[in-house]
Amino acid sequence: MNPPNIAIVDYQLGNLFSVRTACDKLGHAAGLATSAGEIGQADAIILPGVGAFGQAMKNLEKLDMVSALKDHVAAGKPLFGICLGMQLLFEESEEFGNPKGLGVIAGSVRKLPVENVPIPQIGWNRILPAAGDVGDWTGTPLGDVTAEQWMYFVHSYYVDNANPNDAVCRTDYGGFEYTSAVLHGPVFATQYHPEKSAAPGLTIYRRWLSSLKQFPPAD
Repeated sequence: MNPPNIAIVDYQLGNLFSVRTACDKLGHAAGLATSAGEIGQADAIILPGVGAFGQAMKNLEKLDMVSALKDHVAAGKPLFGICLGMQLLFEESEEFGNPKGLGVIAGSVRKLPVENVPIPQIGWNRILPAAGDVGDWTGTPLGDVTAEQWMYFVHSYYVDNANPNDAVCRTDYGGFEYTSAVLHGPVFATQYHPEKSAAPGLTIYRRWLSSLKQFPPAD
């Protein structure tokens, strides 16, 4: 059986080099998807991103990638969203005129409501079990990560997920707790950057890449 075709979506706003390097370190070659056709051919997608929500959606629309990404998820194929890539999976953002997102997860993107700490949040912060979770991340890409592990964040907005069951972990910033990772069907996404979070972050990539064995490549 051939290895799965893993594609990193290049919509001109992603941290592609660090994501690709993380995959390479773990022995999984990942190509770049620069068109809807290449997304359609992929067995698994990584959707990274840094920057403004509205501009990201404009770029995806200009490149005709919106329907391809929705179809990928609807087909039950794995998708890993990172930072802005996580936020784009939701229905809308209150950033700069309430642009609409991909809408594959219910909820909105909102500005961090804190005043006593810098915005954007840039740097290391802890991830904690989601509210009501006993801290056992078995069966998720976080299965090898301990609670209260440090991860690297760069963001001003957070996801307000409509379904609490989508939340995998949470993070406190300035006394405000928000969802910092979600798992929804074939979609896993983090607000933090695992590829910039040293060895603990790479364990997340390792678990996610290993899980692709559950999804045989298309013929």
